[in-house]
Parts: sequence; structure tokens; C-alpha cells
Amino acid sequence: MGRPPRIAFPGLVYHVVNRGNNRQQVLKHEADFRRYVELLQRYKDEYDFRLFHYVLMNNHVHLLLQTSEKGSISKIMQGVTLAHTKYYNRKNESSGHVWQGRFKSHVIEKDSYLLQCGRYIELNPVRANLVQDPGEYRWSSYRFYAFGEPNELLVRDPLYERLDEKEENQQNRYREFVHEGVPKEIADKIRRSLVGEHALGRYGFAQRLQQRILLKRRNQHRGRHRKVSV
Repeated sequence: MGRPPRIAFPGLVYHVVNRGNNRQQVLKHEADFRRYVELLQRYKDEYDFRLFHYVLMNNHVHLLLQTSEKGSISKIMQGVTLAHTKYYNRKNESSGHVWQGRFKSHVIEKDSYLLQCGRYIELNPVRANLVQDPGEYRWSSYRFYAFGEPNELLVRDPLYERLDEKEENQQNRYREFVHEGVPKEIADKIRRSLVGEHALGRYGFAQRLQQRILLKRRNQHRGRHRKVSV
């Protein structure tokens, strides 16, 4: 059974995971992480996507982003992946695939799961036993939210401000929120949705997306068969 086609509409929010080919390490040294950040910035400028949360690990990356009219999720990831592959092969005097053939992604409902997915992403280094506290890990969005560390890659998660009415308390609330951990029920939903590449949201969210897809196909079909007067 083939994989489902990607849902692609401007303004959708995607949780993306891209892994090294055969789970190989693709980001080994500080220079590699820096280069990947530079590539994210380059394609963020080109395709005008909004990056809310991320983590860069040795053998995979998680990105939580919102697309725009300028580029689909496939164009964004193709650009970043191909550019990094060229960098990796040139640096290591190698050739061939660096990343797995197809990245994983699922659409999430921003108003219900954006902050939850962000927390899930930023706890990745803790789950991997690389650090005990997410603040100890440099290559993620956590310190932007938890300590106000500047990060030009990021656009603030719109749900972040709901943590507390006072801006000065939001960082404290965010640290508490992340340190609580992701509830098992929500973590399982995120994993199942990502593995199956199904939309993640409240009741009816996936159905509304499906209706948009059907409407788009119907309009495309009508456009192909429309008679043109001369």
C-alpha cells in the first residue's frame, strides 16, 4: 500500500522529521549544526515559512513550521536536504544519499497542538539521554522560549503568550510546562499521527482538511475541461 500524498495548502502547520539514511549521523560536529542552521535560514528567507520549534540531533531533525504561498513543505525540505547533502558529501569526500528517501510529516491543528508538539520536540535530547535538562542542549528552540535567548530562526509560538498574562512570567511558565513532560496520551497521539502521516487535531480537523482537498481536486478538474471561447 502506497504512502498517502502530502497535504499541501499555504498556511498549514507541519511537524516534520527527517532522518539520516540508515539512521547514520549527519550532524557530527559543531560546524555541521551551524551549517544546517544557516540552510534553514536561507530557505526560510526564500520560502517565507515560519519556524516555531525545532531540535537538531546527530541523526535526525524535528521542525515545526508553517508554510506560506511562496513554498510547499516539499519544496522547503527538498531545498534544505539537497543543500545539506552537497555540503556533507563535499566535506566528507563521499557521495550518495545522506538523508532517508522521504521525510516524515503530519499536519497539526495550530490552536490545539502547536505548543504540545513544541514541548515534545524540545524534550528529544532528554529522551535520548544526551542531557538531563533541555536547557543544556544548544541546538533547539527551548532556550528561546525558556530564557529569552535570541534566535533569528524562530517566530514565537502564538500559544506561548497564553501561558501567562504577564510577559515577565511567560518564561517561568514555559519552563514549568516543558519540565512537566508530555502526557503519555498526547505523546502517543503525536507519534501515531507522525508515523501514519495523518492530521493531528481536534474532532473534525482531519475531515475539514479532506474537504479542502476534494474541493481543490474538483476545481482543478473543472479547469481542465473548461471550454475557451475564441
